[in-house]
Amino acid sequence: MVSPAGNRRKAAVLLIGLLSASLLLLAVGAAVGSTGFESLRHLQDDPVARQIVMEIRLPRTVGAWLAGALLGLAGAVAQGLFRNPLADPYLLGSASGATLGGALAMVWMGVSPASASLLARMGITGVAFAGAAGAVLLTLMLARGAQHTLRLLLAGVIVGVVLGAARDLVELGSPEILQAMQAFTLGTTAFVGWSAVGLMAASWLICAATALALARALDGLTLGEATAASLGLPLAPMRAGLIAAMALATGTAVAHTGLIAFVGLAAPHLVRSMVRVTHPWHVLLSGCMGAVLLLAADVLARWLIAPQELPVGVLTAALGGTYLLWLMHRRMAGASGAGGAT
Repeated sequence: MVSPAGNRRKAAVLLIGLLSASLLLLAVGAAVGSTGFESLRHLQDDPVARQIVMEIRLPRTVGAWLAGALLGLAGAVAQGLFRNPLADPYLLGSASGATLGGALAMVWMGVSPASASLLARMGITGVAFAGAAGAVLLTLMLARGAQHTLRLLLAGVIVGVVLGAARDLVELGSPEILQAMQAFTLGTTAFVGWSAVGLMAASWLICAATALALARALDGLTLGEATAASLGLPLAPMRAGLIAAMALATGTAVAHTGLIAFVGLAAPHLVRSMVRVTHPWHVLLSGCMGAVLLLAADVLARWLIAPQELPVGVLTAALGGTYLLWLMHRRMAGASGAGGAT
């Protein structure tokens, strides 16, 4: 059995590896264009190429890293909070609220993210974030607070279904937004600019600081509600703070990049398969793992069928689903092997 000090060393090594991979992928992302990989050496001689890299490729590359970091962090908080390894950041209805907000904003403004001005795109993003925050607040109201985990999960499912139906009605009433909404629901980093990068970075700092400060509650909850309460932890306010961090992280990511599946679910699983640590380390590593996963998927989505582009949410769903199926098969094989041995 590995000692706690050994686990911390492994966690530090993993963190350094993830940050190194992030730097490498950031450089690769800046070099991937409509024709695939391109050399960056001619940037000094070509002002147009330099503008493309600095104003289009770099912000979407950094934005993909930040969106993945937000989803990975939110996934780690969700799985620790609900004590369920299958929990994901979208459990409280934030994704449905964000998509409903985006659909309403497109109808009101008569624009889509692809053709809108910067101000209009920021308006769509703002309404999408407001929809995500409103969905979480509605879930908390229905659950009468954050004290009862099962009631909170059920309320989140109900809110997600109802808001999803409301979004479908909006799309049926305004079919001109269907194409834009398809890009939003499939997930894309194509509309991320430097203003979005700044907002996501600020959100990540707030959420990471909150989650790390309240991670003791997640460690306590692994022992059960009664044990955590007996340790003197103020579970109600700590749980409320963690839910706020999870909602802010999820809402910010969804508002800027749409629905990106499996990153928030798979990142904590990958970290647990590599190292066993307490939740402060786990939350930090899951955020970095999510960032690397989404950035790698975004680069791959831009490169695979260049000059066209795959929706990154489709790619993460395919890769993440494959990984989780393999993980389930491995655990079932291990369980049957252990049963046969006895």
